[in-house]
Amino acid sequence: MTEAKPLNVLFLCTHNSARSILAEALLNHMGKGKFKAFSAGSSPKDNQQPNPLAIATLEKAGISTQGLTSKNWDVFALPDAPHMDLVITVCDNAAGEVCPYWPGQPATAHWGYADPSEAVGGEEEKLEAFKQTMHQIGRRLDLFISLPLASLSKMAIEETARDLAKK
Repeated sequence: MTEAKPLNVLFLCTHNSARSILAEALLNHMGKGKFKAFSAGSSPKDNQQPNPLAIATLEKAGISTQGLTSKNWDVFALPDAPHMDLVITVCDNAAGEVCPYWPGQPATAHWGYADPSEAVGGEEEKLEAFKQTMHQIGRRLDLFISLPLASLSKMAIEETARDLAKK
């Protein structure tokens, strides 16, 4: 019996520097090859880089940050882009924007998280905000990856991903 191809999941946010970066790294770490996560932003700033506190939080948790970059979501609408099975917005701004046409019309869901980069206080408080956001994303991803995805249709994946937004 051959292994099922990984489920491609794209996480979207406005700048692709914090929440979507955390989600991409976490799913690639937790998914153990069953998932291939990507991230992008609707309007990353010129020369946008992943937030250094997001990178530090992931590294402290032992999660690889190799290859994480901020990019515009348009790159995933190009003909040679990987086909997405599921697109999840992780910030309310991106959820309300008109997304590009995704080849293959993937399932979609919205999982809203507060922006840890807007946390107030010193370095310690800001790092704690990133850690809390990472744990919130991780809890939802833990439920998601435990699903028997090989037996789920596109509609069931979409419904399940949307239901997880309520948890």
